[in-house]
Amino acid sequence: MKPHYASPLLLSFLLLLLLLLLSLTVHTKAEVIALTPDTFSDKVKEKDTAWFVKFCVPWCKHCKNLGSLWEDLGKAMEGEDEIEIGEVDCSTSKPVCTKVDIHSYPTFKLFYDGEEVVKYQGHRDIESLKSFVLEEAEKAAAKAHLDDDKEL
Repeated sequence: MKPHYASPLLLSFLLLLLLLLLSLTVHTKAEVIALTPDTFSDKVKEKDTAWFVKFCVPWCKHCKNLGSLWEDLGKAMEGEDEIEIGEVDCSTSKPVCTKVDIHSYPTFKLFYDGEEVVKYQGHRDIESLKSFVLEEAEKAAAKAHLDDDKEL
C-alpha cells in the first residue's frame, strides 16, 4: 500500500492557519491590566516601570461615561515597554483603594517604582492621557535614575 501524503496546498493552508492562530494569541494580550489586592503592590513596584492606573466602581456614572476610553488608551500605549495601563475596581478591591487614598471615581494615578508620582486631572481623551503619561513617566524615570546615582 502506497503512503498517503498531504498535498502542498493543504500543508500551506495549515501553516497559514497556524501562523494566524499564533498571531492572535500574541495580540490578545490585555492592553489594560486588572489589578487586585493580590497583584497591585507587586505590579506597581516593578523596577523602571510606570503604571497609569484608573480607579473606578461599576455603579459610577462618570466611570460608565468613559466608555472604552481606558481600553483605547491601553491600545494606544502598546509598544511603550516601560509603561503599563492598569485598572482597579474599588468595589472588589477596597483595600487597594483605601491604601492609595481614593475618594472619588474615576481617579487616575501614575506610579513609578512603587511610588505614587502624580494624580491626573486633565482632559479625558486619548491624546491628553497619552501625552500626560509619556511626559510624567519620563520625568519619574529621570528622577529615579538621579536618585540611584546619588546612592552610588
